[in-house]
Amino acid sequence: MPAANQIADNPREAGLDPAKVAELFRRAEREVAEGLLPSCQIAIARNGKIGAMKAFGRAHQGGADKPADDDTLYCIFSCTKAIISSAIWILIGEGKLDPSERAAAIVPEFGTNGKEVITVEQLLLHTGGFPNAPYPQPEWNSREKRLERFKSWRLEFPVGQRFVYHPTSGFWVLGEIIERRTGKDFREFVAERIAGPLGIPELRLGLPRAEHARVADLAWVGEALTPEDFKKMGLPVPPETEVTEAAILGFNTPVVRESGVPGGGAITTAADIALFYQGLLHNPAVNGGRPIWKPETLQEARRVRSGDYFDPIFKYKCNRALGVVIAGDDGFANYRGFGKTNSPLTFGHGGAGGQIGWGDPATGISLGYCTNGFDRNDIRQGRRGVALSSLAAVCAA
Repeated sequence: MPAANQIADNPREAGLDPAKVAELFRRAEREVAEGLLPSCQIAIARNGKIGAMKAFGRAHQGGADKPADDDTLYCIFSCTKAIISSAIWILIGEGKLDPSERAAAIVPEFGTNGKEVITVEQLLLHTGGFPNAPYPQPEWNSREKRLERFKSWRLEFPVGQRFVYHPTSGFWVLGEIIERRTGKDFREFVAERIAGPLGIPELRLGLPRAEHARVADLAWVGEALTPEDFKKMGLPVPPETEVTEAAILGFNTPVVRESGVPGGGAITTAADIALFYQGLLHNPAVNGGRPIWKPETLQEARRVRSGDYFDPIFKYKCNRALGVVIAGDDGFANYRGFGKTNSPLTFGHGGAGGQIGWGDPATGISLGYCTNGFDRNDIRQGRRGVALSSLAAVCAA
């Protein structure tokens, strides 16, 4: 749980409307009350503080069924990408890394099979061309195995040809780049340069085994949509990726929880997600009065640079900045993981299973939402996220 000075006594103290927050929380509770999700956790923040947070339901934790509470930990999957990206931004601001650098110039083991030309920016934009590169979970704690995989990975399409989301592969390379340029394990770098200074030490990549009993075990829920269901809605059937049922349940195992997979393995609370985005919105001065991120770099990192790259399934522009997604003003913000009421400048990154993390510069609001119920119905899950984000975005008092 965040420190007492990071939690407002009531929503209004954080500049939030209590009635609107209550409406948001009722919506968060709905699927739990209906028996679909086993548990969820939500937190909304503004003016540098958590205005309100709450957990609903029960979760299997450490071999026992327990009520979820504010201290329950959740895997936030690809919400992790914003955290790793923000670590890259620190290096850029310090002059230790340039987005135009070739990844293989920093990690020579990666420079094989046509991957020699991939840049750091392309890794952050998911245009490197190796979205499904194999790397089995049991190997995730072995750096030696990691580097062997880098050497063996091959391109699935030409570098920079198109945007195809890389669930984990590209961010493993970014984690290694952090290590090469800092001399620190990427998990330690995040702890020392981001989580610690922001006062949220439980924003963690790589969870110590002693803490595993606090984690809400993941469970699949609901029924998957059939190809006929998608056809009736006029939608294409999503392609198969590495995000399989078995792979998701693998995140309940010690090796995965300890690995802190940089593309999707952070384990934390909804409150810490919301405070992480408050940190990005306010960029507090630490370490002798210097902000965590160089202000100009922070602004540049949130600039959309994906041009005309589009989502291969739904065909909207992907609106990617350096590792995060920008809501935009073209009417597709809800497809990008935001609400219909978020400002165009809202930035963040969602996570598999419906995890939410974003900050809105126009209102100063940030939202964190976690659940251990992995809904097989992609459309229902997406609609829940849009509803929660839409309600949260208008909670300013």
